[in-house]
Amino acid sequence: MNRRQTAAILAATIVIILIGISIAGQTLRNTSLEADFAQRALGPSWSHPFGTDLLGRDMLTRTIAGLSLSLFVGMAASGAAAVIGLIVGVGAALGRRWVDHLINWVIDLTMGIPHILLVILIAIAAGGGWKGLMIGIILTHWTGLARIIRGEALQIRSNHYVAASRKLGRSQWWVMSRHILPHMVPQFFIGLILLFPHAILHESGLTFLGFGLPPEQPAIGIILSESMRHLSGGMWWLAVFPGLCLVIMVLLIDKLGECVKLLLDPTRAQE
Repeated sequence: MNRRQTAAILAATIVIILIGISIAGQTLRNTSLEADFAQRALGPSWSHPFGTDLLGRDMLTRTIAGLSLSLFVGMAASGAAAVIGLIVGVGAALGRRWVDHLINWVIDLTMGIPHILLVILIAIAAGGGWKGLMIGIILTHWTGLARIIRGEALQIRSNHYVAASRKLGRSQWWVMSRHILPHMVPQFFIGLILLFPHAILHESGLTFLGFGLPPEQPAIGIILSESMRHLSGGMWWLAVFPGLCLVIMVLLIDKLGECVKLLLDPTRAQE
């Protein structure tokens, strides 16, 4: 079995795991988050592997529901940011010179501001909550992918077959749709997957700081924020298990991006 086959199997396994988490989280969020004060503040056991919180809710159930919510937010935000990056990157490469300069200036300005600070400012300006969080993540995560796609598009635009198409009278739209966009598909999907963990971590971080999802949502950031009040009382399981699961999920998605990159890289076709 070569590296590409191994990567394909590993990528499929990770996708199945993430889909399973998402489905399980949706089911548990609707059925199994009721308080049970008879089971409050219990440590890890066979009946409650992650323990219970101060309201008697099972922490394993809350963690899976929170991971599912993070997956949804990350998927929506990274998808929108990747689409913006694709459109802006191709537009900068094929547009007029002043458009390219303006887009580069916006990218440099956005990337020059500390990331978490910019996300917080945009989230607050957009009204906070779910909507503000999504807008903040989307408007700050497209720049890196846009710069990569712009560079790729400029390189493709300089090829002889593109110049020949223009001399034959092909329109800018025809050149973009036939020569530019098909070559952008690998970069787009790889960038989309690699934006995914960034979006998840920013969602959890902003929610932890109080600028993200509302407290009634079973988000990982909410769980970690609540746990800070009780760590000194010895209830370590309230933070350790949810935080560890979040890190593992982010690493799985990052590994998925590496596998997809290996599968889509034509220079490694024989590996």
